[in-house]
Amino acid sequence: MKKSTIIIICIVAIFAILGIAIGSSYNGIVTEQEKVKGALSNLDVMLQRRADLIPNLVSTVKGYASHETEAIEKVTSARERMTQANTVSEKVNANNELASSLRSLMVVVENYPDLKASANFIQVSDELAGTENRIAVARKDYNDAVQKFNTSIKKFPKSIIAGMFGFKEEQYFEANPANLEVPNVNFE
Repeated sequence: MKKSTIIIICIVAIFAILGIAIGSSYNGIVTEQEKVKGALSNLDVMLQRRADLIPNLVSTVKGYASHETEAIEKVTSARERMTQANTVSEKVNANNELASSLRSLMVVVENYPDLKASANFIQVSDELAGTENRIAVARKDYNDAVQKFNTSIKKFPKSIIAGMFGFKEEQYFEANPANLEVPNVNFE
């Protein structure tokens, strides 16, 4: 074989290896990004489930404590912001506000023994407690996916590929430190 043919074959082989490496890295990043999107979607489902339970809780509380309008309005407006949140940052802020307003509403409920004994309230509060647990699991799954994705796009050589194709770090879904405790909705 001629020397020029060998050089061309070597150059083609190098470009083929680089192409395979770039394609493999790119596909790995895309896969991890899709896991983040899937985990966020699952978290959104749980947040929506909680938002769907709020009107039942509010109407039950209104039936017993209609004059407690401030706490009820806080929960209602926080729920509205939660349902309208689009970005992760907006969802984090809305989630923290909703958790805080629910905590305030539960404090109000303590003053109404008949309400705490109501079958409707017990059912809704049990569903809400279960949903809070599902949210915690979904938040953990989302944050795990974000951690894996963010680590991946920072490691060499994927960091080069991530930069070339515009992949950016994803935001964690972090709870407000003041709201780390799950609202106690067990009134037995």
